[in-house]
Amino acid sequence: MKHLIEKANTLMEALPYIRRFSGKTFVIKYGGHAMSDERLKESFALDVIMLKSLGINAVIVHGGGPQINETLKRYGIVSEFVRGMRVTDAETMSVVEMVLVGQVNKEVVGYLNQHGGRAVGLSGKDGSLLLSKKLLQEIKGDNGATEMVDIGYVGDVVKVNTDLIKTLEQGNYIPVIAPVGVGLEGESYNINADLVAGRVAAALNAEKLILLTDINGVKDKNGTLLESISVDDLNRLIEDDAITGGMIPKVVCCADALRDGVKKAHIIDGRMPHAVLLEIFTDIGIGTEIVK
Repeated sequence: MKHLIEKANTLMEALPYIRRFSGKTFVIKYGGHAMSDERLKESFALDVIMLKSLGINAVIVHGGGPQINETLKRYGIVSEFVRGMRVTDAETMSVVEMVLVGQVNKEVVGYLNQHGGRAVGLSGKDGSLLLSKKLLQEIKGDNGATEMVDIGYVGDVVKVNTDLIKTLEQGNYIPVIAPVGVGLEGESYNINADLVAGRVAAALNAEKLILLTDINGVKDKNGTLLESISVDDLNRLIEDDAITGGMIPKVVCCADALRDGVKKAHIIDGRMPHAVLLEIFTDIGIGTEIVK
């Protein structure tokens, strides 16, 4: 009986959040270990389907770095990286698009549909969803001066055309977006999935931007998980070298999204089963929430 009462208490804890978020839009960046573990794939799919059944519009943006690496290796193409960004020539871009749009996107859509969802796969080229331009990378030279470097078909999002997403949401579908953009001449661009998720969230005026990662969340210099922080806190943590490496673009993406109208951002550990539900529908949550 005690076990049943605990279940009832959990449902009651979730009730105010269900009421608050019904009809709202969550943009979820799906990546990391959660995409490679079968148990976590199922957990993520069920979380998204649960959100949809509660009247919450879930929009998924997925990554695919490990799958791209594996395919490039099979083709004998060696990747170079500049500040964490893959140098993407025309040959590499062809492989990136093939993997993200033709393989990974279809797998995510298939998994959601297999578990009872109604998912539709998109790339940034569908309906000119992600209008993009070349992203130059800033690096420091040997003399200490900064210069802008062209690293190929790596893009930045200029505009998100939200009509297609909204049409799918109205039809009770779950949009699943591959982070491949389209330029003015129809050229394809490889875009960081966190960046795409942030721009899509801002364009949709989303209630939440949720990034699934392979760490617990944002931590201070002592390694303590920070449950809730502001954008100003993020800037201080970067200056103090508490946030470094690959976490920097993630928190910058969150800060930009909040500045552009997203209500709240979350960085959570996708290695935990049902991470999305635990973060959204419990009082404490499991990761880091970032607020304006």
